[in-house]
Amino acid sequence: MSDRLDTDQIKRIIEAALLATDEPLTVERLVKLFGRGELEVEQERAQIRAALKVAETEARGHGYELKRVASGYRFQVPQELSQWVSRLWDEKPPRYSRALLETLALIAYKQPVTRGDIEQVRGVSVSQNIMRTLLERGWIRVVGQREVPGRPALYGSTRAFLDYFNLKSLDALPPLAEIRELIETLVVVEETPPIPEPVQLQAEKDDYVADEQTPEEGADVGKQRAEVVPLPTAPQTSR
Repeated sequence: MSDRLDTDQIKRIIEAALLATDEPLTVERLVKLFGRGELEVEQERAQIRAALKVAETEARGHGYELKRVASGYRFQVPQELSQWVSRLWDEKPPRYSRALLETLALIAYKQPVTRGDIEQVRGVSVSQNIMRTLLERGWIRVVGQREVPGRPALYGSTRAFLDYFNLKSLDALPPLAEIRELIETLVVVEETPPIPEPVQLQAEKDDYVADEQTPEEGADVGKQRAEVVPLPTAPQTSR
């Protein structure tokens, strides 16, 4: 009796694996789910892709979707339903300053770049806090050093960056002009409510990410809040 599986069985196994994991799975990793003789010889990847195509089609119109990102395939909540599903969690969506988003966009579109390259385009210095935030989130990484005096670090984007923004590759990025327009549209200037003198307005740490700020300028930080851009939370994997 043949142990070979049909497309429906392969699809069910793949769906179970995608639901069980908390990270995207590549076709190569999905092939390893199956034992010898369960897939057609020399046709394993084609069978996996065919099953994924069926699963993607069947998910349409439901409360989840099968999405291919840079690191592989995953089940996730459609963007149009995120405003309801996000209410399951108490934490607020992360908010980032325009300076951070502009820095990230320049790295993604112009990589590999140094901090000096970014500062030349933006016309202002890049805060170390911004670079640290991008590195800690895993959205950028050091890819080398430029062979000039001082050997400054060269930065590039990561697969985690592509996964977070639902992109398969850098080729899927929209034109840079559209990104600039989007950032401009989404920027929210938080107005500071009037406070009677002599009370000093104290800025909250979560309200912004400082851009060109030095310790000596700390006295002026509380007088004006930075422009911030709300971003959607990372897509949630359905369980």
